[in-house]
Amino acid sequence: MTFKPVEICVYGADVICPACVQLPSSKETYEWLEAALRRKYPDQPFVMTYVDIFAPPADDEEKRELAQTIVEEDWVYPVVVIEGNVVAEGNPRLKAICAEMEKFGYQPSTPEGKKAE
Repeated sequence: MTFKPVEICVYGADVICPACVQLPSSKETYEWLEAALRRKYPDQPFVMTYVDIFAPPADDEEKRELAQTIVEEDWVYPVVVIEGNVVAEGNPRLKAICAEMEKFGYQPSTPEGKKAE
């Protein structure tokens, strides 16, 4: 199956969200999520991007605008966005993120490492 690799953006900050003091940092969540998705969807490419909400990329208007919204509206971060759709805020659930990826044609592997039928 050929499909366009999706972009998964994790928006966060070095400072832990005040509502998330007992949870992992945004960077730790980004690293955990990338590792979990690479195991779940081996050989199925996707792009992972981390966006610091206090220093978003100057050359990407869409990412800058969402980062500004997260800060101004006091969203709970990290915020996980797949192809422009916010799928998680605060403590992301892998199940919800995988469900969104599967809408784009991704297929989870079985425990033995083979793609599910």
